[in-house]
Amino acid sequence: MHNKLLDQIRSNDTMTLRQQLQLTVSLSLPAIMAQLSSILMQYIDAAMVGHLGSQEAASIGLVSTSIWLFGGLCTAAVTGFSVQVSHAIGGADFGRARNILRQSLVAALCFCFLLVTIGISISSHLPHWLGGDPSICAGSTLYFTIFILSLPFWQLNYLGASMLRATGNIKLPSVLNVMCCVLDVIFNFVLIFPDTPLSFLGLRLVIPGAGLGLAGAALGSVLAHVVTATCMLYFLFVRSPELKLWHTHGSFRLKRATLRKATKISLPMMMEHAVMCSAQICITAIVAPLGITAIAANSFAVIAESLCYMPGYGIGDAATTLIGLSIGAGKPQLTRRFAYTTVGFGIAVMTFMGVIMYIFAPFMLAIMTPDTAISSLGASVLRIEAWAEPMFAASIVAYGVFVGAGDTFKPFLMNVGSMWVVRISLAALLASSLGLKGVWIAMCTELCVRGLIFLIRLHGKSWMRSLTSNTGQQFGNSAT
Repeated sequence: MHNKLLDQIRSNDTMTLRQQLQLTVSLSLPAIMAQLSSILMQYIDAAMVGHLGSQEAASIGLVSTSIWLFGGLCTAAVTGFSVQVSHAIGGADFGRARNILRQSLVAALCFCFLLVTIGISISSHLPHWLGGDPSICAGSTLYFTIFILSLPFWQLNYLGASMLRATGNIKLPSVLNVMCCVLDVIFNFVLIFPDTPLSFLGLRLVIPGAGLGLAGAALGSVLAHVVTATCMLYFLFVRSPELKLWHTHGSFRLKRATLRKATKISLPMMMEHAVMCSAQICITAIVAPLGITAIAANSFAVIAESLCYMPGYGIGDAATTLIGLSIGAGKPQLTRRFAYTTVGFGIAVMTFMGVIMYIFAPFMLAIMTPDTAISSLGASVLRIEAWAEPMFAASIVAYGVFVGAGDTFKPFLMNVGSMWVVRISLAALLASSLGLKGVWIAMCTELCVRGLIFLIRLHGKSWMRSLTSNTGQQFGNSAT
């Protein structure tokens, strides 16, 4: 059904509001499932590590924001190319789309190896820079180093998923990412724990395990992403009707025009992610002096909250795809309708998830750690954050809309300004008197402010006026 509706975007036929809603939901659901499975994977990983002890949990929590920084830079690097691919496919120019794909592969890998070099050079110093307790610094360095060395596989996974979504195929990368999560849990169980005896129907079984502890948690995720990246690239390069490179000819040489457009889109995203993650790292540095209990509770609460907001990112992925295809087809009114539809859907879903999170916060934290002090503190801050979820959804999905339009600079300023002016200043002010709860009050306040300014910009017309310069084409008169 949704393939026919996607074809209708490229055709001259009109789309009813009901068809737009159907397409929004059909693209969003697999993306939501992929995002939820990804967070469920992190949730299970955290529970496994949490049962190793509070020091192991704090070791990962200390460098988790730094890992997000490097991973997010890899994602941003390919977005500038995938948006161009989406616009080309919306205009049914598949040859141009494949040429952009070839260039993206070269550019993304070169950028990734630069990140690996930087990451390795700072790995031994990073935990100390973040103010970590000496007892957890060695574990943090080990976990971070393993992640950095595996970064090219993460980059290829991001590239494959982003390009498949640009064609309108959100289901396949979503299914593969769910598979990645399942593999991650299996690999982690085998690699983290030693041999595990089980009794079943009177039979005594022993599940073999490597007993690698913290290193096993990192290696399990690496192996899962290696398998997933291999599958993702196979479907992209061999099986994709629009983008397959198998038995096709073309140059992998970077072209100035393509690279310039990709840089114009990706650079603000990379700058934003770097500044935003730097702010998260700053928050980690604010939390670190509060003690190991606060560090672990903060880390677990962030993972638990992700179960609530990751559906928003799934809907944001769908928004990026729909907006990109609509722009490529030259349909401005359809573009704006998809923008409102996806944002409204995101707010509804995350409001519901916020209610669930508020009710089950103690249970969610208790699963991840047997330490009652950590779980109690984590649950209390999680309930504070639940109030921000509707506006957080507005900012997440609206940002996906702007990315699909190739409009990333002003959203970068909005995100960065909100984070540093509101969250960091409030967190530094409240942490000394309210501890970790003060940090999360600051987070809740900032997310509400951010959602409001994104809704204001979405309702305006400036992001629509920027489309001609970003896509290199003028919209036609087609309404829908």
